[in-house]
Amino acid sequence: MLKAMITAVLMALSVGTFAVDTFPLSANKVSPILLGSILPDVNFFTIEGKEITLKTLLNGKPAIVVFYRGGWCPYCNLQLSGLRLIKKDLDALGYELIAISPDRPAELKASLDKLTLDYTLLSDAKALGIGAFGIGYKVDDITFEKYKGYNIDLEKASGEKHHLLPVPSVFIADAEGKLQFSYVNLDYKARLPETVILEAAKVIAEKKQYLKR
Repeated sequence: MLKAMITAVLMALSVGTFAVDTFPLSANKVSPILLGSILPDVNFFTIEGKEITLKTLLNGKPAIVVFYRGGWCPYCNLQLSGLRLIKKDLDALGYELIAISPDRPAELKASLDKLTLDYTLLSDAKALGIGAFGIGYKVDDITFEKYKGYNIDLEKASGEKHHLLPVPSVFIADAEGKLQFSYVNLDYKARLPETVILEAAKVIAEKKQYLKR
């Protein structure tokens, strides 16, 4: 059984996409990448619709990578707004701050304009990122229809019919791309405060400086 699952994931990777049926059917069954892992180098899209790899974007810089559900999510918008408060401090530490969602590029631009964000938003509409980071799950049909009753159309937001979402997550990697900190909470209402993200980033940066002595 395990061998079959691994084979399915590897086949999905080989064609540059994740098959929908390889994703768990509930958020509490995700399997995030482990500390010490190298950040997956998958393709995302910028707000201009340009395809770019995570490795190219980071260009050897340490990174804060935040996955959120979409611009339709009020908890996500609060989180995105809060991240602005630490952007300058993260810049001083040398970090690249990136927020990623299943929203298509046009939806990202709407979020960028509405929230006046000064950091990078990326589209993971094809679900490559949430698959590679192990935080994606498929929204069941009942929940999908329930969301539509709240004027939340996941297909319109992503431009895709996969009905996939990430568990909101924060990953912090060093300049080598190695994962040093992660926060994955199954409760989509609970978000890591930006002050905690900043402190974690400082500790990781200080640790790196200490090891270089």
